[in-house]
Amino acid sequence: MSDSKENVDVLKMYGEDSTTQRDEFLKKHNLNEKGLTSKQAEINIKKLGLNETKKAKPKKWYNYLLQSLLTPFNCILIGISIILIYTDIYLAIEPSYANIIVIAILVTASTLLDFFESYRSNKAAEKLREIVETTTTVIRDNKEINIPVKNVTLGDIVLLSAGSIIPADLRIIESKDLYVGQASLTGESDNIKKTVELENKQEELDSISDFDNICFMGTNVVSGSAKGVVIKVGDSTYFGKIANTVTSGKEKTAFQKGIESISKLLIKIMIFMIPIVFLINVEKHDIILAFTFAVAIAICITPLLLPVILSSSLSKGAVRMSKKKTIVKKLDSIQNFGAMNIFCTDKTGTLTEDKIVLEKYLNVNGEEDFNILKYAFLNAYLQTGLKSNIDEAVVAKAKTIGIENSVEEYKKIDEIPFDFSRRCLSVAVEIDNKDELITKGAVEEILNICTTFEYKGQTEKLTNKKIENMRKICKDLNEEGFRVVAICKKIITNNKKDFNSTDEKEMTLLGFIGFLDPPKESAKEAIEGLNNAGIRVMVLTGDNVEVTRCVCNKAGINSKEIITGNKIDTLSDVALSRLLKRNNIFAKLSPIQKARIVRVLKQNGNVVGYMGDGINDSPALTNSDVGISVDTAVDIAKETADIILLEKDLNVLLDGVMERKKNICKFNEIYKNGNKLQLWGSSFSNYCKHCTTIFT
Repeated sequence: MSDSKENVDVLKMYGEDSTTQRDEFLKKHNLNEKGLTSKQAEINIKKLGLNETKKAKPKKWYNYLLQSLLTPFNCILIGISIILIYTDIYLAIEPSYANIIVIAILVTASTLLDFFESYRSNKAAEKLREIVETTTTVIRDNKEINIPVKNVTLGDIVLLSAGSIIPADLRIIESKDLYVGQASLTGESDNIKKTVELENKQEELDSISDFDNICFMGTNVVSGSAKGVVIKVGDSTYFGKIANTVTSGKEKTAFQKGIESISKLLIKIMIFMIPIVFLINVEKHDIILAFTFAVAIAICITPLLLPVILSSSLSKGAVRMSKKKTIVKKLDSIQNFGAMNIFCTDKTGTLTEDKIVLEKYLNVNGEEDFNILKYAFLNAYLQTGLKSNIDEAVVAKAKTIGIENSVEEYKKIDEIPFDFSRRCLSVAVEIDNKDELITKGAVEEILNICTTFEYKGQTEKLTNKKIENMRKICKDLNEEGFRVVAICKKIITNNKKDFNSTDEKEMTLLGFIGFLDPPKESAKEAIEGLNNAGIRVMVLTGDNVEVTRCVCNKAGINSKEIITGNKIDTLSDVALSRLLKRNNIFAKLSPIQKARIVRVLKQNGNVVGYMGDGINDSPALTNSDVGISVDTAVDIAKETADIILLEKDLNVLLDGVMERKKNICKFNEIYKNGNKLQLWGSSFSNYCKHCTTIFT
């Protein structure tokens, strides 16, 4: 059974700070709402360091050169050259430099080709990471000031508003309708409500989404405002913990392991054959001649041209792939890119457009009704509060079909803003001397305030049987991945001009609207192309099962059975391995669970590619044979990736894969011809020369 290390760590990291009451928390840590003084902040920064996560240090040019020089095959050739210096120069009566020069040229050519391409590609990747100093607002010396995020320290009071990036891990001490997007950490598209006190029970604290009074570094404020006190900075944050698992080192890829395996095999053959050849000949001939012949055998079995052909092939492949909007950071990854037989991807933004779209507007019987869209548009368009993505989706849909022109005669009277206890929003409008209150909100809340329903202009009493029928309609939509919102209205007869939440009663239900984060139009075609190229596509997402199933169905991925992260935690690696052979979709996954799936797939002999752009994808990117990200990804994902796409589209990935497969065919042809040249040239001439000397 898999251990639940991640969950245990999260509870250990935040459990005490989260479950403690606000005032007790401030008193316990000797904090106050006035924030730190400049002197206190300076002391904390000296003690704890800057608020930065661990990053791999940028490589210098000589690091790339050394890396290119000390490849397994180059090391073998360098070893042979050292022996040849001894046999062909030091021991020889007439020094011969030919073999040494040939090998030196091959090693130099291989090294320089690999070096220039690796250096160029990594520099291009670095340019993609535009480093802009981010600031945040804190209270220091009783004043609100903007400071660089790296200077935020323990005990700082941070002020949050819509659009703010959370600069460190915070405990919320004041909150007003605060919603935070945590997709970059969890992969979940839903925004999370944050409050001053913990609303979930302690035994329910299984993941970071359950800590509703903690804001995590790297997430962002979607709406509302708040004050938070910094409880963790830098590598101590949840973001930092994940970053550390990434920068601790990337596993060797299948290609690297293959090269090392061949190199070790050649060395073993040399170690076995050279002493035998030497012992057989030393009894008949001079020791020097016997040793020279043994070295000639070593040269014969070494593919001298392979390093040059390999570096040349990979370099040309990288250049061609760059023309396909694909930047190769590490040349070794190109071979894996072409050899990849399993491609794992996150759902959000890769299979989907990463934006909510209104797709359903249904009356109470589940039939499409433009009247429902009209009322939804009035509510979304006329409200003056912070417009949610649902409001934006409603307005966008109405504009595409021209409904906004048909509501110009409506005049707004008042509105009742959205709040999270009512979970609805109302707008009062006037048309033809008739006033109406139009409300949209969560299905259950709307059903609770409705006593009648309207169907084709007729109003009837809302019975329990009718409510159950409507709940079934909504449930069916939910199972297809739709987020459902209900619409209702009420005729105002008393010329009222000021409204509040007590007016939201005895209303008439009109129908429902359903939203999706739709799959990209290109996704299905690209997935078919990948499948035809022999690449199995697997979806690893943090989103919920229903939404994942709907998106995958539209993208052409079989979603008959979707496995969740909770089930994976109950399985051993052997059991998970069996499950991975027959299932392609996994939902509600944590970053660690994604990484585990990739690791188990590799253990089964697969060449695994993983594509992601969030911090939650970084561990899986590290574990994969070829990590793929995009130029808009978070920095840690781009640093971890081997290949960066300049466009977040699976067709760009497919183009890159097909280009690489062409390159593999050319490599095989070049290597075949190069091997013939080596056999006719170096090996044959050396063999004949030494055979003539020894056996005459």
